[in-house]
Amino acid sequence: MIERLSEAHGKLLSALALVACALLFLMTLMICGDVLLRNTAIVPGVRNIAWSNEVSEATLYLVTMLTAPWLLRQGRHIRVDVVLRILPKKLGWYCEWASDVLAFACCVAMAAYGASATLASWKAGSMSVKTLVMPEWWLLAPLPVAFLLLAIEMLFRMRRLHLGERAPRDDAVSAG
Repeated sequence: MIERLSEAHGKLLSALALVACALLFLMTLMICGDVLLRNTAIVPGVRNIAWSNEVSEATLYLVTMLTAPWLLRQGRHIRVDVVLRILPKKLGWYCEWASDVLAFACCVAMAAYGASATLASWKAGSMSVKTLVMPEWWLLAPLPVAFLLLAIEMLFRMRRLHLGERAPRDDAVSAG
């Protein structure tokens, strides 16, 4: 049962990462179009895409929120593990546990805080007013969702740690 849930969660995270890739591609096309319009008179009277910077900022944030849980699952995050590599394996394993529990607590706290901020923004009817005008909660909503998915992934990660070798993980990119 848990394996099926983990597999389904992994498929969801992969799908979100693909959405992020598509958004990044579209953002690249938008920026290229903006630069082209600034430097050529290809479309008479149009000298740029006025909202491109604002949409690029929101897209980068959204891409980060969509890919963070997938990156955690794939072990593609960066960590400093110099201390873990010099500790005895079993002690390193306990340090992994402590780190996972702390990360889980932080993810839950961020999800709760993000949900609270999003709900408060929605209730207040707050608007983001720049070149584009949109409800502020649209920009806030990805944060609690991403951190909830990160918290769920932390639980699966702890399960994999429990079932694996009693040693530090080798699944991340080491900065050490």
